[in-house]
Formats: sequence, structure tokens, C-alpha cells
Amino acid sequence: MGKFGENIFMLIVGIVSTFSLFREIKNNKRFLGILTFLTRIPIKVNLGFDEDFHKGLIYFPSVGFILGVLYCIITYISVKVFGYYIGSVIFLIFQCILTGGLHLDGVGDTFDGIYSYRDKEKILEIMKDSRLGTNGLLAILFLVLLKLGFVFSSISKNVYYPLILAPVFGRLAIVFACYNNKSPRKNGMGNIFINKVTQSQIISVIVSTLGIVIVTLFLNLSIGFIDILHGGLIVYNSVFIIVLFIYVRLYTKYISNIIGGITGDILGCICEFSELLYLIYVGGING
Repeated sequence: MGKFGENIFMLIVGIVSTFSLFREIKNNKRFLGILTFLTRIPIKVNLGFDEDFHKGLIYFPSVGFILGVLYCIITYISVKVFGYYIGSVIFLIFQCILTGGLHLDGVGDTFDGIYSYRDKEKILEIMKDSRLGTNGLLAILFLVLLKLGFVFSSISKNVYYPLILAPVFGRLAIVFACYNNKSPRKNGMGNIFINKVTQSQIISVIVSTLGIVIVTLFLNLSIGFIDILHGGLIVYNSVFIIVLFIYVRLYTKYISNIIGGITGDILGCICEFSELLYLIYVGGING
């Protein structure tokens, strides 16, 4: 099969994946509920009460895809108007705007608590404190600086697909973290999802993520940003799912050994650092 035939094949796969995604979420109140839960995107619809809301975990990568597309569009326009550096800064600003800083808050609370090196009860108490400590401040600062550097490096090479896929992998990491883990608290936002993920749901989110990867890379190819058939980008991004799963399982085991489980703050922290891990991974691939 020549390059033209391969491109046609990828187009068909991309169209089918996109159609399947939108057919699945059309008029789906649970998906809209997850969208409003993870973002600050205004949705004017009566969602009602859903006692099986935790099953909406399968839509986490799709929400990440929506965020990623918005980030990419905003950043691309900003780059054309203000240049690469300001475009990178605006990318980070819109990450906070569209998510309400939900996961960054988790980074701050996690580092303030876990790395205070206190006993379990004191750590959990610190993590519930709304005040930001030195550990949390430094963690957020270094995280943002590293993201800024890797985003700038990527877009200055006209490589925009990581802006779309980073939030996808970040939300996929949350699903991985919720699988076969428990919460050390009786109550908490994270308890909605923690330890409520099944093996079939894990398979479902991996498949949907692969579909999103194919669609994203093909769209970037169509626009002229990259050649997805050069350098095996589909393979590299597929391999990252394995890397991500290993990272998440090791980190959640480490946290569980300290406080006896994971919390919503831990999930937010994992999301943010998974995005950074992907940007580092892609940075290494693209040189």
C-alpha cells in the first residue's frame, strides 16, 4: 500500500472513530454531567440526579479531547497573533480557565500533605486545608514552568497535536488511578469514582483513547502540521498508554502506602503530572 493508500485508510478510520464518538455522546446526559464536572464549560441542560454517575468515567478521555481541541485552537490563534512564547502562556491560562484550576488544586494539596512527612491523619487534615503551603506552591510553580517549556518547544516546531492529546491522557490516567484502589476517607469528591472502575471500562477507555489518538493525528496531518506515517507516531502514542498505566499504578501504590488509599486531590495531581509526562515523552520523540 502506497502513501496515498495509507492516508486514505487513516481517513476512513478517523471518520468512523469520530462518528462513533459523537453518536455515543449525542443527547447523553451522563456525558454532559461528566463534562460539567470536569470543566467550567457552561451547559444549559437539566441533568437531574444520576445514581450511576460513576459509570461516566468512560467519557473522561472524550472530555479531555474536547478540552484539547479548544486548547489547540486558542493556542494556534494566539501564536499567529502574539508569537510562540505568549501563545504558550495563553495555553496555560486557558487550561486554568476551562477547568477552573480543579486539578492544579489537587497538586497543591497533594504536595502540602504527602510531603509534609507527618502521620496519616495529619496528612489528610493538611490536604483538606484550603490554604496553600510552600510545598504546594513550589510544586505548582515547577509544574507550570515545565509545561510552559515543553509546550513552547513543541509549537515552535509546528507540532500541535500534544496540546490535544495531553488532556486526553491526563483524564485517562484518572481512570487508571481509580481502578482497584480505595479511598482513606469515608466522604470526599473522589469517592464517587475511586474503586468503581471495572476491567471492561478500562478496556473501553483504552479503545476510545486510541480512536482519539488516530483522529487527532490524522487531523494534524490533514492541516499540514505533521506526517503521522513518519516516525511511527501512532505506535509511539499507543505505547505511551502502557507507560502511563505503569506510572499511575506505581504512584498510587506509593501514595496508598502512606495514607492507605487515594483521594480526589491525588487524582487531580495524577492528571496534571500525566499531562506533563506526555509532553516530556513527546518532546523526546520529536527531539
